[in-house]
Amino acid sequence: MDVLNLGMVGGGTVGSGVFHALQQNGELLACRIGVRIQVRKVAVKAVDEPRPYPIPRRLLTTDWRQVVEDPEVHMVTELVGGTTVARQIVETALRLGKPVITANKALLSAHGPELFRKAERHGTNLYFEASVCGGIPIIKALREGFVGNRIRALYGIVNGTCNYILTRMARDRAGFDAVLKEAQREGYAETPPDLDIDGHDAQHKTGILASLAHGIWIPPSKIRVEGIRSVSPLDLEFASQLGYTIKLLGIVKELGSADATDGETPLQVSVYPALIPSRHVLAGVQGVFNAVFVRGDVVGETLFYGQGAGKDATASAVLSDLADAALDLRFGSPRRRPAFVRQPNRVRVVPMDEVVSRSFVRLSVVDRPGVLARIAAVFGQAGIGIASVIQPEGHTGEIVPLILMLHEAPDGAVRRALGRIGRLPVVKAPPVRFRVESLD
Repeated sequence: MDVLNLGMVGGGTVGSGVFHALQQNGELLACRIGVRIQVRKVAVKAVDEPRPYPIPRRLLTTDWRQVVEDPEVHMVTELVGGTTVARQIVETALRLGKPVITANKALLSAHGPELFRKAERHGTNLYFEASVCGGIPIIKALREGFVGNRIRALYGIVNGTCNYILTRMARDRAGFDAVLKEAQREGYAETPPDLDIDGHDAQHKTGILASLAHGIWIPPSKIRVEGIRSVSPLDLEFASQLGYTIKLLGIVKELGSADATDGETPLQVSVYPALIPSRHVLAGVQGVFNAVFVRGDVVGETLFYGQGAGKDATASAVLSDLADAALDLRFGSPRRRPAFVRQPNRVRVVPMDEVVSRSFVRLSVVDRPGVLARIAAVFGQAGIGIASVIQPEGHTGEIVPLILMLHEAPDGAVRRALGRIGRLPVVKAPPVRFRVESLD
């Protein structure tokens, strides 16, 4: 049986998980692919640092170049994170013609196009299944399983921290700050948690999925991102009464057929908390789990569900890429499946102001006659219709919540109208607005 040597850069939570998985299932993997993968060397920050799974001291080094530049190392895993040293590691390995397996979504989001070009230039490949949704094989599905489909829509719950927080808030009617602190105690949220709760982690992942699905690299600057800080138990309660659940979604969807003038299909790429129908399968995704709902023009609707993070789920995805890289090396076909392929259909990422959707709006208003009429007048002047109104009883005092469901309208028009409404003397707090996604 052929033997290939693996050099690992990163031996922390994910890296030690990969090492452990190889020790546990290495023989099974070798039996299935006909290639034995053995770890030759592992670069770590510190030899004696604590790690979830032990790695023999004889394999450890603190110099990543000793791993990447070792002529006996055939392929490299980059599991250190970040976009500075990680980029040097990946570029060095690719320049040496060695395939790289990475879980680094931030690196791909920031430097994906140049890294893929470098891999092509040096006759090797970059594998990144573990960069999105941990153990869910969504990258492989988009690249292989749906290779004969145009992806009409993709909706992803791709950040477990946010999903855990929203699940707990909805279930226990707990406040955002209290649940965030609990998530940090349980290890589900980082300190500081900004990357997750402000939507930037989901933004990186959604950009990767959009780029794969549509063959045009989409930088973070083109992706509208909103986090979950503004979601309150009150919003979750009223959404439930209306038949909805609030989830942080990564959204990639075609907004129509190709434009008659330039032949480009308008495409929405966004991350924001949205109301989705409680009866939809995505609404049932609870806790730290991830899910991606994909609609293809041939296959129809499919759902991918599972652990989105953690040492073992991520290790599973890394092993999948190691198997692909090993087979490509064994059969001399490192470019068998390019990491990123431009597609013949042309798409145009639409500015968020042009995207049309329904909206859920919560206002804090003075409890007196004529308030609703003043608010409705502003929406009417903007050409925005009100579908339903809830002014719940049981709220004492001068300030009460007012819940509005709006008909479809361009995002920019809703935003400007809410800006005017927020300046009305009868409105006593900034308006809270969430878009409604029917997922049809």
